[in-house]
Amino acid sequence: MPKRSAGILLYRRRAGALEVFLVHPGGPFWAKKDAGAWSIPKGEYVESEDPLAVARREFAEETGARLEGECLPLGEVVQPGRKIVTAFALQGDLDPETLQSNMFELEWPPKSGRRAVFPEIDRAQWFSLAEAEQKILAGQRPFIERLVQATSE
Repeated sequence: MPKRSAGILLYRRRAGALEVFLVHPGGPFWAKKDAGAWSIPKGEYVESEDPLAVARREFAEETGARLEGECLPLGEVVQPGRKIVTAFALQGDLDPETLQSNMFELEWPPKSGRRAVFPEIDRAQWFSLAEAEQKILAGQRPFIERLVQATSE
């Protein structure tokens, strides 16, 4: 059974152009990765859960911000690792400087027996669509394309 995640692609308009809010995963494995490493704020869920409720919960856990408003379904994608991601778009604004991510624990360095605590998300940023296409995980790129289609109608 493939794992499932749900998330929200927050967007805004600046000078008539769309911008999207992406997050960078925290921890030592992602520390030096940039292009192709950013993501929509999302998290795993079981099939019996409501994906939109999960997306809202995970956005709050990863950013510290609770979102209100009507979400636009962007459908599902299957990422290269076979995880199924369901996304929703929501127009809004959020200051990346207010990011307050939840934390996770990991043995670090590997096989050292020591545990270290890292933020699940170490930074967030607004990107133009062209920048976002370069920064977002390849498996999530269709969500940006779907957002553009949905907001141009």
